[in-house]
Amino acid sequence: MTLLAWCVAWLLDVVIGDPPDWPHPVRWIGNLINVVQRIIRRFCHSDRALRIGGGVMWLVVVGLTWAVAWGVLRLAALIHPWLGWVVEVWMIFTVLAGRCLATAAQEVERPLREGNLAQSREKLSWIVGRDTSQLQPEQINRAVVETVAENTVDGIIAPLFFLLLGGAPLAMAYKAVNTLDSMVGYKHEKYRAIGMVSARLDDVANYIPARLSWLLLSAAAVLCRRNGSRALCVGWRDRYNHSSPNCAWAEASVAGALGIRLGGPNDYFGERVEKPWIGDAQRTISVDDISQTIRLMWVASTLALALFLVTRWLVVGVA
Repeated sequence: MTLLAWCVAWLLDVVIGDPPDWPHPVRWIGNLINVVQRIIRRFCHSDRALRIGGGVMWLVVVGLTWAVAWGVLRLAALIHPWLGWVVEVWMIFTVLAGRCLATAAQEVERPLREGNLAQSREKLSWIVGRDTSQLQPEQINRAVVETVAENTVDGIIAPLFFLLLGGAPLAMAYKAVNTLDSMVGYKHEKYRAIGMVSARLDDVANYIPARLSWLLLSAAAVLCRRNGSRALCVGWRDRYNHSSPNCAWAEASVAGALGIRLGGPNDYFGERVEKPWIGDAQRTISVDDISQTIRLMWVASTLALALFLVTRWLVVGVA
């Protein structure tokens, strides 16, 4: 039943994603983060106090998320095994973000193909932290490809990895870790202190999934008739060409598979941030690379699901 729940949840994400008007645990986690952050900022003012408060926030949010998920799942199973199964499917479904990621990328791609640069910039601003107001088509293409590649890890591969390790409650706890990083894990002055713990522990959580993404995306490149060997080579060569210890693994693999260059300087919160280049510009990046990256994402996520299903079956059987 557990393996069936994984497959059903994954298929639900592929087919329908997360409808915007449906209740979603990530929104509840985000609300909790905002409440806890306001309380901490009320009492903590120095950088040292904010760092300690940020650690407390991480423990509260992640711990409470795991506890509530475990409690709800346990209670549902006690009421009826099938209810427990349905709740498990729902939890797994909500931590996967493949369809949402693909849809968000296509929302930027569509007006870009139509020549509507203003709308494409606006849609892009919804999914990236950089300033998009002056970006040109090539820069927009690069930003979307980077976003899809990077979020293949924390939107699909990592949740499945933690699902393998500790079931739906641990996958939910990982989602809290990732949400904390996306909300407060910035180097900007406002978040540098309070978000330090969240940023570093997100790096720890994604350490293994990011490296798995290098192998999975390289295998996906072969299946998609792209350059799998170059994805493997560039993924390894440029794996540290990013301020994050994890982001470049997936981005470099995609860059190698497609023969394009990612990374480079960007503007965040009005500040210029210099970043190293990732990959080789064998050709100019184009809007078609967005759909190619989405395809790589879907194939890599399918391979991840298959890998973790087989691992679970070999270790503990089909239960």
